[in-house]
Amino acid sequence: MVHCFILHNGQIRDSREKLLSPGQVGLMNGWGVFSTIRVADGVLFAFERHWARMSKDAALLHVPFPKQPEETRAALLRLVEANGAPDCTLRVVVVRNRGGAFGGPVETDADLIAFTASLKDWGRGVKLAYVEQGRHAGSRFAGAKILSWSMNLTFLEEAQSAGFDEVVLLNERGEVAECTSANIFIARDRQVFTPPLSSGCLPGVTRELLLGEIRVSGYEISEQTLYPRDLETAPEVFITSTTRDLLPVERIGDYRIPNSGTARAALQAAFSRYVEQYIAARKGIPV
Repeated sequence: MVHCFILHNGQIRDSREKLLSPGQVGLMNGWGVFSTIRVADGVLFAFERHWARMSKDAALLHVPFPKQPEETRAALLRLVEANGAPDCTLRVVVVRNRGGAFGGPVETDADLIAFTASLKDWGRGVKLAYVEQGRHAGSRFAGAKILSWSMNLTFLEEAQSAGFDEVVLLNERGEVAECTSANIFIARDRQVFTPPLSSGCLPGVTRELLLGEIRVSGYEISEQTLYPRDLETAPEVFITSTTRDLLPVERIGDYRIPNSGTARAALQAAFSRYVEQYIAARKGIPV
């Protein structure tokens, strides 16, 4: 459920206000970028990484992007405070307003819009279906988190109508890429693998942290090209996202995942410690 107040170009506004117009070309065509940020104890977790990814994707799509990350962070924190939501999910969007054939009179080159919502209970695990040709790894826009999200929502809706929670998107080579809103990992003994960016997957922030920052003695995390058979025969499979942390996969298609190893639990514990340390550092609390 979206909360009462939103952020619109630096101002806290009531979510029921009419603030957008058909003249905003990005609104009508999905021309913009976004990110979903976890708010924990009033701290925007990994804000710097989300901002860097949004900035990179905005440059790729020629979307005008704010130049002052700390100014934006402060505005987002005002939104969190206005909604009384120190622990929530925050969505921040930058929409391009001018360009194309159907633009209209608008005051700004882009709109920055943000809203918060209550945290979701994702349950103890997920069931995944497959979608072939769900990602085009060869596209120059592969891995960009853009507003054109209707295909993902269609894949998700179809999967849920068939009794699944999410989907595994395969690329044009039949390789595993990602889910619609999560990265995917497998674990064999103490080796943990996730598809490389060349698969067409999104460079998720949780994925990035697991590959570059989270260290657990005896476990090795790396990128590796994966195929459906790798998922179906793995002792452990889990998905990662800002709102899910490391969530076990219970079934993929007709295949039950035993989740008989210890990798996910060990990495989740280390990731939770990392989040706690990040929050403490931002709040100036000694660890």
